[in-house]
Amino acid sequence: MTTLEEKLEGLPAQPGVYLFKGKLGVVLYVGKAKSLKSRVRSYFQASSGDERAMLPFLLEVIIDVETIVTASEKEAAILENTLIKQHQPRYNIKLRDDKEFLSIRLSLDHKWPRLDVVRRPKKDGARYFGPFHSASAARRSLHLINKHFQLRTCTDGELERRRRPCLQHQIKRCPAPCVLPIDAEWYREQVDAVEKFLDGRHDELSGELTKRMADASRTMAFELAAAYRDQLRALEKVHEDQRIVFEDQIDRDVVGYFRDGEAVELALVYVRGGRIADVSTRSLKTALPDAEVIAAFVSQHYAGDDEEGAIPIPREILLPLEPEASEGIAEWLSDCAGHRVVITIPKRGSKLKLLRLATDNARHAFHEKRRVSDDVQERLAALQEVLRLPVPPIRIECCDISHLGGGDTSGAVVAMHNGELDKKRYRSFHVRGGKPSSLRDPAQINDDYASMYEVLSRRFLRGIKEQGSDEKVWELPDLFVVDGGRGQLGVALAAAHDLGLHDLAIVSLAKERENVAGEQLVERVYLPGQKNPIAVHSHAKALAFLPRLRDEAHRFSNTIREKLGTRRRLKSQLDDVKGLGPLTKKNLLRHFGDVAAIFAASDDALRAVEGVRTRHIEAIRAHGKCISAITDN
Repeated sequence: MTTLEEKLEGLPAQPGVYLFKGKLGVVLYVGKAKSLKSRVRSYFQASSGDERAMLPFLLEVIIDVETIVTASEKEAAILENTLIKQHQPRYNIKLRDDKEFLSIRLSLDHKWPRLDVVRRPKKDGARYFGPFHSASAARRSLHLINKHFQLRTCTDGELERRRRPCLQHQIKRCPAPCVLPIDAEWYREQVDAVEKFLDGRHDELSGELTKRMADASRTMAFELAAAYRDQLRALEKVHEDQRIVFEDQIDRDVVGYFRDGEAVELALVYVRGGRIADVSTRSLKTALPDAEVIAAFVSQHYAGDDEEGAIPIPREILLPLEPEASEGIAEWLSDCAGHRVVITIPKRGSKLKLLRLATDNARHAFHEKRRVSDDVQERLAALQEVLRLPVPPIRIECCDISHLGGGDTSGAVVAMHNGELDKKRYRSFHVRGGKPSSLRDPAQINDDYASMYEVLSRRFLRGIKEQGSDEKVWELPDLFVVDGGRGQLGVALAAAHDLGLHDLAIVSLAKERENVAGEQLVERVYLPGQKNPIAVHSHAKALAFLPRLRDEAHRFSNTIREKLGTRRRLKSQLDDVKGLGPLTKKNLLRHFGDVAAIFAASDDALRAVEGVRTRHIEAIRAHGKCISAITDN
């Protein structure tokens, strides 16, 4: 068997891709190189001048190296991107998230076109603008347009159902074409103006708006002239915010880079039409060398799974240093963009000034995020002290129960990590019912307590079962919060202790209310074994996380309960028939009109419906017999 040292000696001096593998052949890292021989061997050369933090780590975990030779740097860049998606290596930088890139859709085929935000453009005759480099940029543009250009915001269904103008009309942001007579030609003018605005044809739009404002003033249509004036001012404000940096009006992206150990901050300055359009930042934690971080960012940021989902690629990308195989990356991006893309490392002039601006943004974002992080750690330490916790509560969870008149009962568990909501760990529970038999006197426990006991028992049990498992676990938090007072705290402690969890930190948070004596009771935290609760306002800085998490749990549980109620109200008897899919049920209802007619129909009539098979008929007959038996009893 060829050893790792022998493979390093036999590496070719050609472009290609290399894969670092660990135990059982698991791919740990994928990289590209202009010369496989020099690039791969550089990882294993013990040089006193090489301070890359990744080198000692690689020497410990890498067992094998696989190389793939390509015909060019461009092919190496494409293959690297493909292999990263295929293997999902643990130590590669993963930057791309298709959900981040939004487009604005303008429905031109409707009598009253509207704008909406979409994630995946389709070939449906509508105009799409974007994708935008960030969700906030897309929504900011949409907000500006909705404020100054009066297009409807309601859906087509709402437009048909509405019988009177909505609030948008009252605040003069919609002409209410749903119920009021609207000049179709004027509305089309608004649509054309929106198209020019989103296309970036601001000078052309400005000239048209100036002319329309003058015409409206001449005919004494002063309210209309004022609307055109406001649109002009909004357009001028956009121009003021976009500082001119280049006269050539070429689209450019400028990457700023700042690093402190393994913490990396990237800033991307977007220059569109010679103006600075926006700045976005991204934080990373990696031991990879700078050149590889930059290369990974450029490759993954602009590479889409398909042409429609990819972010627009500018004609020039300014970088702080030259990445590995930069020529191949540029050639590949040129093919993706349909125009020539140049990767430049500025040395002087206005481009260098712009690069320094991007670097300053990266440095500022890094220090600002660190300051916020330090403040969060300080507040978590204060929370630990106030609640007398054994460890800082890095992970906190909160439970809330929601029901409507005792029905549609659901529970929610929401999570917080390092002071920020962690929505990936949100969980919902449909309460099955039943008494909490392990409580002291279940007969005296109301449904809220029983429901909370059930939800908490199920959540705690999952944490116990998955401890020590190699699978993705739902580990227990550092602190668990329940919504309520001393009674809810007792239920939570009973649920934990019944499962042997005596060390889990649990508290309850009671809402602000007025007692029978008319005294105003502020929000307070109840601790196990402590008679008097802690007022939240007395330790506002330390306890501020808890009300926020409790309110989020309340919102999430209500959302789950509403969905459960909607599903129950819309439920049909056909939903209980095993083996009937959504399309088959739809065809049956469309053919017969109602459920009763379906159960009363003959076998031949049922078989005449598209998609209905013998097994479906048997299932319908079996379910009908069950209903009859229940009714007879």
